[in-house]
Amino acid sequence: MRAWITRSWLLALGLTCFATSSARAQAVVPGTGNKILNAGDDFEDPKWLYHPNNPKSSEEDDEKPRYPMGFSANNRWFEGVKRGHPDTVKRVDTPPGGLEGSKGSLFMQTVNSGIPGRRTNKQMQDDFVANTVSRVGGMLSVSRKPNVVCRVYMPPFEEWENRTGNSFGFRIACRGTPTRETKSEYKNGDGTETYWPGFFVWFNSENAQRKVVDSANFIIRGGSMGHDMRGPAITPGWWTLGISCSPDGMIHYYAKAGLEDLTEQDRIQSQFPYGYRCTHFETFFFNVLSFDNGSTKSTAWVVDDPAVYYDAPKNIKGQPVQPQGTRVTQRAPTTGTQTKKNQAGNR
Repeated sequence: MRAWITRSWLLALGLTCFATSSARAQAVVPGTGNKILNAGDDFEDPKWLYHPNNPKSSEEDDEKPRYPMGFSANNRWFEGVKRGHPDTVKRVDTPPGGLEGSKGSLFMQTVNSGIPGRRTNKQMQDDFVANTVSRVGGMLSVSRKPNVVCRVYMPPFEEWENRTGNSFGFRIACRGTPTRETKSEYKNGDGTETYWPGFFVWFNSENAQRKVVDSANFIIRGGSMGHDMRGPAITPGWWTLGISCSPDGMIHYYAKAGLEDLTEQDRIQSQFPYGYRCTHFETFFFNVLSFDNGSTKSTAWVVDDPAVYYDAPKNIKGQPVQPQGTRVTQRAPTTGTQTKKNQAGNR
């Protein structure tokens, strides 16, 4: 056992060292390449609508997927099978200071974030998944440098759920080849395994006894051994977030306050999460978390213009693209401190 741990951590150290030099050479700035018209959403249609088909799914907690799943009328979004969708999903007017010309954005909020009809009285989460694979016609190889960008509105701290912990997630689903032995339940027939790197938003709720004031920061998931990493502090207002996959199999995380396009200076981390080398990008999704007591609402989250980009010639049949600069897998796991269960499958 000691030898295995030593080898694993040596491997993690080696991957980290390699990641530093490789990231400089191959990091892909999110927003690079051609925008895929079939994926993502701008929420500009006043008739934008989501059909929830409740009760929602909770396969991860009670093995009940509860078909049919919720879906959006434009076929760009669907309910996550593992945990279900947020209780409220709707189009709203874009909050002040949003993207120029944007009239609509996506609003997500939840109360009953666990099993329908039950109360766990602990942090639980819901998922809202972009329908990328079926609309694009398959997964995107990392040789095409797939990447995703999204604008997220961080509300004033006094409007957040009064709870310390993860509140929101922006993540991707991808496939990768493991560089070490794993016990993942998400193994695929091609020798790859599915995993879910990305951002969480962590809120520190005010506590007079501990002399803590309201604050928030990003949590990056994850390091080469699956651990979470603390990211930059968050200020209220609009933020631009991005995640990219480079041909060497690395995942790159970018964030900046405001709405300007991301640049290399906005890169926070470059990692081989869980020791995987990414081979394909599947989709992206959002997490909305709350204290599942049946009455406390989650923080209200608003996002706008999530978009997928990749490197490809224009006008490839079945893969509509749009020149850069023009505006216009269902399984996703739990958050928080990594437990043995989390490392095994609930990523």
